[in-house]
Amino acid sequence: MPDPLSDLITLLRPRTVFSKGISGAGRWGVRYAPFGHPSFCIVIDGRCRLALDRQAPMTLEAGDFVLLPATPGFTMSGFLPVTPVRLDPHATRNTTGEVRHGTRGGRPDVRLQGGYFVLDSPDAASLVSLLPPVVHVRGVDRLSTLVRLVGEEAAGRAAGRELVLARLVEVLLIEALRLAPGDDAPPGLLRGLADGRVAPAVRQMHAHPARAWTVAQLARIAGLSRSAFFERFARTVGLAPMEYLLAWRMAMAKDLLRHEDLAVGDVAERVGYGSASTFSAAFSRHVGVPPRRYAKARRPS
Repeated sequence: MPDPLSDLITLLRPRTVFSKGISGAGRWGVRYAPFGHPSFCIVIDGRCRLALDRQAPMTLEAGDFVLLPATPGFTMSGFLPVTPVRLDPHATRNTTGEVRHGTRGGRPDVRLQGGYFVLDSPDAASLVSLLPPVVHVRGVDRLSTLVRLVGEEAAGRAAGRELVLARLVEVLLIEALRLAPGDDAPPGLLRGLADGRVAPAVRQMHAHPARAWTVAQLARIAGLSRSAFFERFARTVGLAPMEYLLAWRMAMAKDLLRHEDLAVGDVAERVGYGSASTFSAAFSRHVGVPPRRYAKARRPS
């Protein structure tokens, strides 16, 4: 069975950059500016308050896991009134050792393990927009284990470290996202996959991206009329069906052009275009440059 969530994580190409311990005690609070990179944390013990921009504040307790795919601005604090200390996440991201907020020394009120990673995809912003702005999962031991393993691997210098970290982060992302409640999620991929009518159509688009799909064909897979399917898909995924298919094809094409030594015609065939010229015209409209120029500029040395 095709797995669109795994497809998306694969195209995002996450890799871990940093992991650290965080603790707070007494009267404490920190205000972080928007960061952009995906970040995560798990509460080891104690509790604290997390308030994301344009989101209702939440209380985090021992065993809680939070994933922020785009890391907006946020405030983290204890429960005593305080004026948060403003921090620049770009300036503090390489801090080593445990970071203590509030009262120094003694037993902290809360301990967390947190980290962030970068996405090695030129389409990261559009792909991340298909995910919820925050994923909050309570009491799942597997996530605690994965975060601990990420922290241990990031702190070491063992052979194969970067590959192990990349794989751990992929598993962490998939585990967190499949545990997130899709029916309560904002429009995006998780909500689409939680919809019993929309999900089969999404899976077929991912399984056969080169097929010449029409809305009518996808509506039949969903068991809906064309108009009902179009409205339901747009409402749950946040994009019209053909708009989603185009975005997915172009994300695949960018990844192939960057990482595979393929002729433009071969890329065109893989993503559903009958000729290199038709694909080149569509790619140029969508991306702003022709595929050959894109490949030359973006392909890793």
